Amino acid sequence: MPQVPQRLDASAVRAWCGFALRALGRAREEIDAINVYPVADGDTGTNLYLTVESATAAVEAVFAGHAALAGGKEAPDGQEAFDGREALDGHEAVAGQAVSLGRAPEGPALADAVHAMAHGALIGARGNSGTILAQLLRGMAQVLAADSDATHTDGQGLRLALRRAADSARQAVVHPVEGTVLTVASAAADAASGAEGDCGAVARAAYEGARAALAATPGQLAVLERAGVVDAGGRGLVAVLGALVETFTGEAPAAAAVPVLAGHARVGADSGATGLHARVDAAVTEPLGELGEVGECADGTPAPEEGGPAFEVIYLLEAEDAAVARLRDRLDALGDSLVVVGGDGLWNVHVHVDDAGAAVEAGVEAGRPYRIRITHFGLDDAHTTGAGSRPVRERVERAVVAVVPGEGLAGLYAEAGATTVLARPGEPPASGELVEAVRRAHAREVVLLPNDAELRHTAAAAAEQARTEGVRVALIPTRSAVQGIAALAVHEPGRRFDEDVVAMTSAAGATRYAEVEVAERQSWTMAGICQAGDILGLIEGDVAVIGSDVTATAEAVLNRMLAAGGEMVTLVLGDEAPDTIAAHLESRVRESYLAVDTVVYRGGRQGALLLIGVE
Repeated sequence: MPQVPQRLDASAVRAWCGFALRALGRAREEIDAINVYPVADGDTGTNLYLTVESATAAVEAVFAGHAALAGGKEAPDGQEAFDGREALDGHEAVAGQAVSLGRAPEGPALADAVHAMAHGALIGARGNSGTILAQLLRGMAQVLAADSDATHTDGQGLRLALRRAADSARQAVVHPVEGTVLTVASAAADAASGAEGDCGAVARAAYEGARAALAATPGQLAVLERAGVVDAGGRGLVAVLGALVETFTGEAPAAAAVPVLAGHARVGADSGATGLHARVDAAVTEPLGELGEVGECADGTPAPEEGGPAFEVIYLLEAEDAAVARLRDRLDALGDSLVVVGGDGLWNVHVHVDDAGAAVEAGVEAGRPYRIRITHFGLDDAHTTGAGSRPVRERVERAVVAVVPGEGLAGLYAEAGATTVLARPGEPPASGELVEAVRRAHAREVVLLPNDAELRHTAAAAAEQARTEGVRVALIPTRSAVQGIAALAVHEPGRRFDEDVVAMTSAAGATRYAEVEVAERQSWTMAGICQAGDILGLIEGDVAVIGSDVTATAEAVLNRMLAAGGEMVTLVLGDEAPDTIAAHLESRVRESYLAVDTVVYRGGRQGALLLIGVE
């Protein structure tokens, strides 16, 4: 048996994240299938997986940074996870790579690891269930990283952390409801508080307490009892706690089935429900996975008996505590399923509303909202009309899924019919996010545009996963958003799939790309030594020009690219680009390069000051 941690340290946190990601990966489809509350939209397992995937990536970034510094060199830009390691049982972590459970000597501090875990979960939280899990992890981090003389690395520390986690999650939900993941978390903390011994004993007590509470959830929440299932969010938390047991004992908890409620084993038989409820029916009459439970719901807030708000709104928010308190009151009046988690100036806001614009405006009044995600339940989810009457949406024949670096380009791609995944600066999307986007596209055939050389492996892993779900996926290895624009411009859904892919690949390959950005630190480059604050012009990923002026550097880059010929110049301006740069470069092209057209787009907060494409 491999050596297991004897106390709470950074390596134990890393191992727990890895085991939890694996457990949720195995149980994801099961949890999705039994998701009936507060909205029967079948995504609780996926949301939990993506949330833990983001937490895992953040922890791995801490270890990668520590290892790089210990080796006497800085970590490369954007190197946030575990290059070259094998995937964990086929379940990809961030960047399509894997979780390493090995224990590095003299690793990072516990406080650094738990802060990273909580922050990663916060910024990557999805849906009600993921948002509440993020707050559970934040509550634990507050205890484990506390600056005091008391030890927080033994069983007592874990007991305190689980208690704080349950309490803080309950406080984050505006209208807590029993029979949800909140109930399961409280039961886990209660059971842990009575446990004696080391971390392994405390973790096992918490797990068993959570299992018992999960089995009782149908008796606490009518919608679960009618469906004959347990709460889906609670089911996911049981999986996460099972991973905690495995971390400290080296053994996963033995499977033990939770009995199906008498008289409810055939959900669809009595109700006539189809679609999602047919999947719930299958879930409660067949074995459910490694932990053996049946069903669960997503969150901790009341679900409407019939109908409900039409939109789910989620965003990250930079704001002060007092402003967030006012925001809670404002959003509570607008809708339901309100969960606000976070602190220290950064919050994750989740709410179901009819007026999505008002929910976003409330965030603007409170602070700076970003990474805004608005999902219209409509006919695609069983919220507005009830699950039993929901029409089944037909798959389209073909779709394009693209990763884009800024909100402006996301709008441009969406107008062209693409399903987009937003890549924030320093936060590359995980493979799970790409798989989710493929599912959201709801097509038989999908063309995937990663638009970043660093996302090649991530996109390949996502494509492989989507293929196992019956979707025909072609990955075009675009290395820049401007190559993706070129590919999308020649996309014709009416063509044969292979012909369309060839045409799009050819257009992308014929587009040279460059970007202009600000150097963050002194470093060696292909063009010489740059200093922090210098303006860098990168062509095909290599630094070609070092300058002090953005416009002059961009012009030098453009001249080099057009020296090899070209018919079309594409400029994508970031928010930080000078206001006059587009007009200057367009004028330069008209004066010096005959028969070359220029098109300009606004990219928003895309990281680079300017993206350049030459076809």
